[in-house]
Amino acid sequence: MIQDIAPSKMDNSFKNYQIREEDNLIIFDKEGKTFVQEKNDKVAFASGASIKEEEAIYLFSVDDKRYFLLNAEDIDYDKYLAEGFTSYTIREVRDRFSGVDDVNVFVTFTAYHLWKWYSDNRFCGKCGKPLSRGDKERALICSECGNVIYPRINPAVIVGVTKGDSILLTRYRRGYAHNALVAGFTEIGETLEETVAREVMEETGVKVKNIRYYKSQPWGMAQDMLVGFYCDADGDGEIHMDADELKYAEWVKREDIELQPNNLSLTNEMMRMFKEGKR
Repeated sequence: MIQDIAPSKMDNSFKNYQIREEDNLIIFDKEGKTFVQEKNDKVAFASGASIKEEEAIYLFSVDDKRYFLLNAEDIDYDKYLAEGFTSYTIREVRDRFSGVDDVNVFVTFTAYHLWKWYSDNRFCGKCGKPLSRGDKERALICSECGNVIYPRINPAVIVGVTKGDSILLTRYRRGYAHNALVAGFTEIGETLEETVAREVMEETGVKVKNIRYYKSQPWGMAQDMLVGFYCDADGDGEIHMDADELKYAEWVKREDIELQPNNLSLTNEMMRMFKEGKR
């Protein structure tokens, strides 16, 4: 999955580091595209050279490499970018570099998560005053009313519903075109297990039982924490698909499962585990 970068290891603990010339500077434009250079099929970011300390926010480290975010509202990109840099969407980074530079694909996803949070929270939601960065933890603080804002993380479930030797596969009506599992966000006042039962019922009309946790995954593209569960169909498993949400929902035998084109997602791993008879 996208976070499986061993033997490398990410350290996301908060630190008040100042950027150095040898550090990596990650730049996003206003639409969320990032600027990277391709070197030997791998991702290269801008360097920390020629940047003022207050223009860079420390994000995290991977092994001995430190990554910073360009902090500027009106950005003159040419000031920081050498020749050969190209802008990519997060999905384009994933599709172009996964399998050859998985560490920096994960770096880009996680940096995007934090960029989106900083970008969306420039002003206090209580009093409207500008926010400033905390110096003791990763937080945005309003000096006027004391409001403290932490990075947003959206909990969502991925559900492998099984019935004997078949699993319930879906395809979304809009967006991602490949096979997926039932998925959805946890609502206020709801446990993750309750989310599983509700989402499966809402999307496919199938009742479930024997809900069991599998694994979780950070998914910075949408600021999500994905939580995977397997469960069994309760009853005959007759499908009544929500046509507004899905264009496809069918019971599929193990040997007939068509996997996604890469191995980055929790969804694909869960489908693969079932296909290979490991679940």
